Amino acid sequence: MAEMNELAVGGETVSTYEATGADTHTPGIGLFHPWWGLNDDVKAYADRLAASGFHVLAPDMFKGEVAETVEEAEKLARSADDDRCSDIALATIERLLARPGAVRSVGVVGFSFGAAWAIWSAAQRDEVAATVVYYGTWVGEILGEAKTPVLGHFAEDDPYEDADTVTEFEKMLRDAGRDTTIHIYRGTGHWFAEPSKDAYRAEPAETAFERTVEFLRGRLVG
Repeated sequence: MAEMNELAVGGETVSTYEATGADTHTPGIGLFHPWWGLNDDVKAYADRLAASGFHVLAPDMFKGEVAETVEEAEKLARSADDDRCSDIALATIERLLARPGAVRSVGVVGFSFGAAWAIWSAAQRDEVAATVVYYGTWVGEILGEAKTPVLGHFAEDDPYEDADTVTEFEKMLRDAGRDTTIHIYRGTGHWFAEPSKDAYRAEPAETAFERTVEFLRGRLVG
């Protein structure tokens, strides 16, 4: 089952897409969208995770706006308030933990823009037990402030996340003692796992999804 819901964050109400499996005791996943916004690609990904045995909550960080072009997406990403997005990420985790019968650990998955909040949230809440990022990094001290395992999916040819940045991201995670697995998918570019984009590549996208499900199942308590 999937539906649009609402999440109270500070003094506002944030829309969320919530996809649930048949079992109410399934592990919770916070899904953070790319700079396009909470679009159909994100919702379809949430549906697939739910069908794989997870309870998924994907918050809308862009107040209902969805971009179709890179220029529109850049504008949305630049105008996003970091403090507000942080509050939304934490509220998402709190909602997942507050579900009746919920297990006391959650996973987070972030695409590009959303990867930052998946990485950041693990340093804020000990209940975050698994972090998955799609072509998004963070290089800084915060990587040493969590012990959460990290799975990363990156493109071979990506002007937004070049090879040196990904290498530094992986090195900092490993230096911090974090269990880290980074995959580079040959013949791909940024957005390779998003079906509505020209960069979409079905085979590596499917491989990344299968690896994500295996990773989350292995690290979240059911």
